[in-house]
Amino acid sequence: MLAELKRLKDDYPGRVLIASIMEEYSKDAWEEIIERCEAVGVDAFEVNFSCPHGLPERKMGMAMGQDCDVLGEVCGWINAKATVPVWGKMTPNITDITQPALVAVQQGCEGIAAINTIRSVMGINLDTLRPEPCVEGYSTPGGYSYRAVKPIALEKVMSISRLLQQRGFREQGTSLSGIGGVETGGDAAEFILLGCDTVQVCTGVMVHGYPMVRHLCGGLQAFMAKHGFSSITDFQGAALPYFTTHGDLVVRQKAALAERKAARIGLDNDTAWTGDGFVAEAESMVSNRG
Repeated sequence: MLAELKRLKDDYPGRVLIASIMEEYSKDAWEEIIERCEAVGVDAFEVNFSCPHGLPERKMGMAMGQDCDVLGEVCGWINAKATVPVWGKMTPNITDITQPALVAVQQGCEGIAAINTIRSVMGINLDTLRPEPCVEGYSTPGGYSYRAVKPIALEKVMSISRLLQQRGFREQGTSLSGIGGVETGGDAAEFILLGCDTVQVCTGVMVHGYPMVRHLCGGLQAFMAKHGFSSITDFQGAALPYFTTHGDLVVRQKAALAERKAARIGLDNDTAWTGDGFVAEAESMVSNRG
């Protein structure tokens, strides 16, 4: 991995190189991997607190991101050692993703990335009666990604974005990177509308190849042109104010229905119908317009 990072930095010295790193619950191990990565010129770290394939029995990956006490301690080690920005990558496999995200930024992480894959069992073979995919007939739950996870990713990102905004971390420069089911420029725009500074793609490129990045950028530019946006900051977080509670939705719906009812002409009884005004009178009784 280090040789690949060095080659990338040598070949593209003007580009930002971010190392995605994961380690077990060991201060020495984290300090070593940080030091070795910085030595080859990485510009930032994305710390994997979220991969379901991360040897959970050794408290790596997802297991670390699910334990806020361990996460906080490890973030402290990382940020005390690193001399470049650090993003903590969050797991969706947790009840409240804002809790580990808050711990990460409180312990010095400059940004949050979300989400990683969703722990799943892909299926059971009805001929062999064994799980799939398998190795010598055996399997283990793994990470599910691509299009189906986007709605889940959007909700998790929305929750983190609101947390960062409400706690004042956005004003301090804390950034948010959105991940999960991104395939088109429209997908990327949705994450940015929830407050993301950057958007990441993995499975989409694996499926479609690198040319999809060009199509994604073109789609995002088309979206911006349609709305007259000249910069991502013109619409970043624009959807956030429109999230509320179930209770508030009920109140808003009742108020809207009452307003429509009061505004329409309506008829007092069947004898009020007229031949010439039938269409307009019927239209006035529709409650779901507008």
